[in-house]
Amino acid sequence: MFREFGAGVRILLQGFALWRTRRGLMALGLLPAVISLVVLAAALIPLLLGIGHISAWVTPFAEEWPAPWKELLRGAVAVVIVVAAIALASTVFTALTLTIGDPFYQRIWDAVEKDLGDPPPPGGGGFWTSVAEGLRLVVLGILIAVIVLLAGFVPLIGGILGACTGVLLNGRLLARELTGRAFDARDLSPADRAALFAGSRARVLGFGVATQLFFLVPGGAIAVMPAAVAGSTMLARTMMERSRRAAPTAPPAGATPPPPPPSARRA
Repeated sequence: MFREFGAGVRILLQGFALWRTRRGLMALGLLPAVISLVVLAAALIPLLLGIGHISAWVTPFAEEWPAPWKELLRGAVAVVIVVAAIALASTVFTALTLTIGDPFYQRIWDAVEKDLGDPPPPGGGGFWTSVAEGLRLVVLGILIAVIVLLAGFVPLIGGILGACTGVLLNGRLLARELTGRAFDARDLSPADRAALFAGSRARVLGFGVATQLFFLVPGGAIAVMPAAVAGSTMLARTMMERSRRAAPTAPPAGATPPPPPPSARRA
């Protein structure tokens, strides 16, 4: 499991290697991430500046508590709110960036598919399909933020538990969303996709968690998006290749089945 998790991390790093061969294309992929980050910063900065007032508003019952219990409670609540907000912002950032940058990321995906060989026919759902997928991603992100918020209120370990839960759930969601383009191009059904993800859980999680951790580094969200799009295409190809290797080989049509073993004939 740990080897597979590490393989997912390495696939993301391989996505950064595309800068050597497609520098101009990868640079174009930075622009949508910059726009999305500016939009999200306009929402997150006021939240961070007013987090003290927000935590006090959420906990009016602690107003008469003696020090330091009031400060400790409101500080913990502030941490939980910030962690949940970051978890939601990560998902919104991905949805917004993929929607704005769909033409750029389509070209990155196409370049990686051609480099790997045997690319699927070009195509895609267009702008409105990207919008619909982005909205679905935001809804799932809200659910994850609620889970992180609830996990954050677990006594003693809430802050750490909420942060770890957010990274794991968001990482898994990001990996599934980013690989969608490669699967859409091949018209894979939801059942086929579920089977692919079930066969590569640790690898998908490693890729997603590594991507999510980049989001937490200042400026990392901008730098990682083109590489994540490239790496997710590689990830999807490795998942499909693994599935093909694991599938039993069917005998050719019209072939004579092998005779039963001698013990079976005697029986």
